[in-house]
Amino acid sequence: MLTFLRSQAVSLIASGVDFLVTIFAVELLGIWYVAATVLGTISGGITHFSIGRTWVFHAAHGAIPTQATKYFLVWSGSFLLNASGVFMFTHYLGLNYIFSKVTISLLVGFFYNFILQKRYVFN
Repeated sequence: MLTFLRSQAVSLIASGVDFLVTIFAVELLGIWYVAATVLGTISGGITHFSIGRTWVFHAAHGAIPTQATKYFLVWSGSFLLNASGVFMFTHYLGLNYIFSKVTISLLVGFFYNFILQKRYVFN
């Protein structure tokens, strides 16, 4: 349970980075919300890997290249789920991109990221 709670704390931090980058890119730089979601997701992924490897899963003993490769594979799926989900919720449902991003991020985080990171990446 402690691992799950730590993972959620790190996910909040990484999501904060993700959201700040996304909103900054859309609102201040005028970048299309899907492209901004991509930038945010990349920033959040780097943050999450860095903290998750050491503090959440205590996997600093593992080889960084192996873990990074596995993380990249899982992250790629997360990236696709996040970007396509935000696009579908915003474009087809007419929801605000921030609401779409929050909803999709929570779904992907709980039902995809944590499970695969625990059982595959940092196992």
